[in-house]
Amino acid sequence: MNKDDIATLFEYNYWATTRVLNGAAQVTPEQYVASVPLSHGSLRGALVHTLGTEVVWRLRCQEGISPTAMLAEAELPTLDAIRIRWQAEELAMRSYLASLTDEAINQTVQYKTTKGVPFRNILWHLLVHVVNHGTQFRAEAAIALTIFGHSPGDLDMLMFFRE
Repeated sequence: MNKDDIATLFEYNYWATTRVLNGAAQVTPEQYVASVPLSHGSLRGALVHTLGTEVVWRLRCQEGISPTAMLAEAELPTLDAIRIRWQAEELAMRSYLASLTDEAINQTVQYKTTKGVPFRNILWHLLVHVVNHGTQFRAEAAIALTIFGHSPGDLDMLMFFRE
């Protein structure tokens, strides 16, 4: 794995997130917070969790900060609030990724979970995890969007490459 591979994965990550956020813009405010059979309970819950995970991992990897809590839905009550926060996070992550070298992505990162449990992993493993985790929870958001009649369409990485 090298810096360019990681950058490509994050390009895909943000492409797919944009498709989901565009789909979310089509639902009603009631649908946005409606209870659906997802691990975080609603479309908003899935989106806040996905964004929150990106924030936490960037802070751990870039700044050595181990947050003790994830973002809460109350912090991002509307889709507009999520979009604004995600745009800022995307800029921060892109800046961080641009600062990395191939050597740096192979170094070990020490961090703690939100419950204070210490771990160590190779940086590129953590960065790939961020993208993979996003894939899982974008898929959950896509289920909600499909239920509400606003599927985000194909989120496969091959579609990203084809576009």
